Amino acid sequence: MTSRRSAASRGEWRIHVILIIAVALMVVPFVWEILTAFKTNNEVSTLPPTIIPAHPTTAAFETFFASVPFWAQFGVSAISLVLRVVGQVLVAALAGYAFARLRFPGRNVLFVLFLLMLMVPSQLFLLGQFDLMKGLGLLNTLPALAIPGIFSAFGTFLMRQAFMTMPKEYEEAARLDGAGTLRTFWSVMLPMARSMIAALAVLTSLYSWNDLLWPLIVSPAGGNRPLTVGLASMQGQFGTNYPTLMAGALVCTIPLVVVFIALQRQFFAGIASSGLKG
Repeated sequence: MTSRRSAASRGEWRIHVILIIAVALMVVPFVWEILTAFKTNNEVSTLPPTIIPAHPTTAAFETFFASVPFWAQFGVSAISLVLRVVGQVLVAALAGYAFARLRFPGRNVLFVLFLLMLMVPSQLFLLGQFDLMKGLGLLNTLPALAIPGIFSAFGTFLMRQAFMTMPKEYEEAARLDGAGTLRTFWSVMLPMARSMIAALAVLTSLYSWNDLLWPLIVSPAGGNRPLTVGLASMQGQFGTNYPTLMAGALVCTIPLVVVFIALQRQFFAGIASSGLKG
């Protein structure tokens, strides 16, 4: 019995060491970004490189806000994120509920087709999406940034998994009280999927906030461009001011950190209940 406990203890220590190394690999680049943001451009280019800023300064932040129309691009990013998150959660929840609970011809075949879309690189859809936005006259507009991201096979899969784990007795009780399908979905099933909705909202926010290629394509004139485009424009052809770039990246990261902290408990609960653990 003692040997088994010691073997189990050694196994736990190995797991903890691996996790500590993984956390360090993830945290070190973020710490380096923070430290670089408070350096001067001359200090960044010195050899050997310094870790702690010799003379911490906020000049990089001042240069970033002077070089980029921050609040205008922040507004574009925020509005696009809200439209995309709300739209995707609603569409994915409706589709996921239909695949999980409703019976209609070809349901399984259609769901398999949805899953096959996950295997196709998203870049292959860019030309069709651009032609669609152009045909609708939405180029260089805020809706064009959000509409393609509203429809997500992955989000539909997550919501289907959430609804499939819920007991059918709740729906039966709602129908006995006279509720229809939409009423049952909206008043009974959707509130029970709060954790999965939070997980989907966090993931969608991440994809929307970091999206760069699609805004460059759909807003070629530069009228409605998010912060990612402004940040990318700071990389010069012959040289880059890395403290300013790191300062901008740090500022652009803060909203996502706030969203994650606010929804972290529901996010982990949703991922755990989806069957996607690990």
